Amino acid sequence: MIAIMMPPGRVRQDRVVAGLPQKTLVLSCAVLRDAVEPRIDASRVKRTYMDYGLHLRPSRMAQALQAELDALGEPHTVLIGYGLCGTGVVGLEAGPHTLIIPRTHDCIAILLGSHQAYLEAQLDQPGTYYLTRGWLESGNHPLGQYRDLLERYDADSADHVIDAMFCLYTRLCFVAATTGELEQMRPVAREVADFCAERWGMEYDECVGSSDLVERMLAAPARSGPLGDDFVVVPPGDRVEQAMFERDQGGT
Repeated sequence: MIAIMMPPGRVRQDRVVAGLPQKTLVLSCAVLRDAVEPRIDASRVKRTYMDYGLHLRPSRMAQALQAELDALGEPHTVLIGYGLCGTGVVGLEAGPHTLIIPRTHDCIAILLGSHQAYLEAQLDQPGTYYLTRGWLESGNHPLGQYRDLLERYDADSADHVIDAMFCLYTRLCFVAATTGELEQMRPVAREVADFCAERWGMEYDECVGSSDLVERMLAAPARSGPLGDDFVVVPPGDRVEQAMFERDQGGT
């Protein structure tokens, strides 16, 4: 059984979702694939990994995720491998399913292991621009965006736009889900880092994140009682609202 933890600003409902469906689906951004796959029983848990490009169009994210939910033939516990992600998950209808979503702003916090870990990283290095495997593979990073601008505009215009977007960042950090992913994607990350260092003087850093939040999400269907403040639980018939991701003052 999973107790519904109501976020600030919503009417508290002291009720429990009992008898959750045994079938589980991981519906996640592909950036979490390497973190999820080693930690599941592939014979019992279905997985659908969505294209990185949904992050570029948050207005289409809920629609794409909704289509996957609607295609399920029977009730599932659906583990949504996204955060709020630019309000991209807002409006998602649970239908007959139970949705469990990390209460984070985006996938960076999931890769780092928790919302709190993300806050601490931001306080320690507030001028950080984060890279993930998804951004590197899709070309959605400073170097990729600069190349795209050069194809569409003259050089002066491209320089003006790219500088306006990134000149205030002081550090570039590649967050990988595993050591293998870090080593595989390092050459691309270093190419982006060299561009950012030459143009804006950004320092480069890299790290393997923590699997803690992913592990707790994957274990959630088997838990009894509340999941805690790190997850939004959306029961059957309800929908995802932005207020569900709000936290107490101080961000704790």
